[in-house]
Amino acid sequence: MATLLRKIGLIRLHDRDTEDPKHHQGSLKGTKGNQKNNANKHCQTANEANILSTPEIKARKLDQHGKDKPSGKDKQGKDAKEKHKGTSASSIPPLAPHRQHCTQVRTRRLMKELQEIRRLGDNFITVELVEDNLYDWNVKLHQVDKDSALWQDMKETSTEFILLNVTFPDNFPFSPPFMRVLTPRLENGYVLDGGAICMELLTPRGWSSAYTVEAVMRQFAASLVKGQGRICRKAGKSKKAFSRKEAEATFKSLVKTHEKYGWVSPPVSDG
Repeated sequence: MATLLRKIGLIRLHDRDTEDPKHHQGSLKGTKGNQKNNANKHCQTANEANILSTPEIKARKLDQHGKDKPSGKDKQGKDAKEKHKGTSASSIPPLAPHRQHCTQVRTRRLMKELQEIRRLGDNFITVELVEDNLYDWNVKLHQVDKDSALWQDMKETSTEFILLNVTFPDNFPFSPPFMRVLTPRLENGYVLDGGAICMELLTPRGWSSAYTVEAVMRQFAASLVKGQGRICRKAGKSKKAFSRKEAEATFKSLVKTHEKYGWVSPPVSDG
């Protein structure tokens, strides 16, 4: 029995002594390495989490996000610029070329008429430009019906002509000129306050682009006689000058009145 126990003890000692120490150490190292790697991985993950949560990285993320998405102020500024751009484009006057064309037409027409009037040999009217302005004329009417009372008044008062002022709008000859009497001060003859002239052809409704200044002046001379126009000889009143402002106001008023009630031509028996 003692011999048997001794043999069993020797076998256990032999197995322990014959066990490979390298294998034992490798197992220990493997276990320790796995534990170390797991620890390193855990530390690395923790470090990454800590790094990503630092204020600098957060600031970078926010900055990058801000670059990708425009801020409210930038968007409002962009919208305001686009709106201003659209407003500026729409504020350009579209009629500028048309207005320029009308000015050219008016200039050519008045130059032609001025040359025609100066070629007249009957001394019916003469024209002077007001301060060399082609669109502002002073017209002298030298002749009216010699059988009329007005003509006799002109002879007795040594009045050589009736002076009128004629201004031409931008869209002449498609719109009528504004015409008023300057001197002498007249009564009746369809000459109203301020020297305004009551003639339908001087209104937009009665005007035609075919009318010339000479033709209008001849019509005016005829209406003076038909309306029994006379030179005012009343003391004080005859020296009072006509006013353009008053003439414009009177003309606007009479146009409204005639548009409402119509235009009435003087009877033929009146002259």
